[in-house]
Amino acid sequence: MSTQLTPGAETVVDERTQTAPAEPGDHERFSHYVPKDKLTEAMVMGTPVVALCGKVWVPSRDPQRFPVCPECKEIWDSLNPGDDEGGE
Repeated sequence: MSTQLTPGAETVVDERTQTAPAEPGDHERFSHYVPKDKLTEAMVMGTPVVALCGKVWVPSRDPQRFPVCPECKEIWDSLNPGDDEGGE
């Protein structure tokens, strides 16, 4: 028994990339952009910082171990067109 598609039918693969909205806990899995002087102060003093995306936390982990927050990156890129370097 063979299966045939309807004449003119084809399979379409949607290959668009879309960033999903942040889910609870997602901010914990990213490295965020904050002013370097604020980050240094927060690491030494244990005070909270505010990332470009709005996340507030007391930094305690190595940001190099995590991917960059897509929201922070998007905001950073819009503030600094043509500049690919950012602070975490």
